[in-house]
Amino acid sequence: MDFAKRSGRGRRRKTVPPVIAGSHDPLLDWAIRESGSGLAFLSGGSLDGLQRVAEGEAALCGAHMRDPQTGTYNIPWVARVLADSDVVVIAWAKRQQGLVVATGNPLAIRSVTDLTKGPRVVRRQEGAGSRLLLDQLLEAEGLDEGKVVYAEGVARTEADLGGMIVDGKADVGLAIGAAASMFRLDFIPLQEEQFDLVIRRREFFEPPVQALLSFARTPEFEIRAGELGGYDVRSTGAVVWNGVSAP
Repeated sequence: MDFAKRSGRGRRRKTVPPVIAGSHDPLLDWAIRESGSGLAFLSGGSLDGLQRVAEGEAALCGAHMRDPQTGTYNIPWVARVLADSDVVVIAWAKRQQGLVVATGNPLAIRSVTDLTKGPRVVRRQEGAGSRLLLDQLLEAEGLDEGKVVYAEGVARTEADLGGMIVDGKADVGLAIGAAASMFRLDFIPLQEEQFDLVIRRREFFEPPVQALLSFARTPEFEIRAGELGGYDVRSTGAVVWNGVSAP
């Protein structure tokens, strides 16, 4: 059998659609539209996004996955899921993660410990960075996840989560500060996280990705990040990690 065919070097490279998969982020969602990048946003959670990039179904993805062993974000996950892929990780923003509650915090929720005391908690989809973090925070406090009462339904975006609380369908959810500010809800910050863009190296140089990253360097982008709240964009666009180069 011809070695080039076995190795894939003789095949035409699969066309990757101009899609950004992975975790939803309000600032990223806005920037995609305002930049005129032409990227389509397919929000399905951080792990789903990494897998779509690995399978050539998306040019890039947004991720905020905390590694329980090291406490660091994204790189350990990228190294596992995309170990043999030619990708680059670019910093998007640091974000405040915490508990989003109804205005006035009527149930006096203050910490993760309170989530096992009866409030209806918003459930995020499997593989979402916020769901992984919540599991880790509960475990760190020695809390039984089985005692958490989850509200009916699943929130796939920050807006979904905020809407469930505003509509009285849930009492609390783990999300970023922007989710609270968009709906004028209260927010109890817990920790800072890193949200990164994982980009296939060849697609990094294509116009859609470059348009998005260029827009992220404008004053308008910085102003919008301040309006949403809970963002630190001082490192936006910095290279966080370089994957292996394609043979």
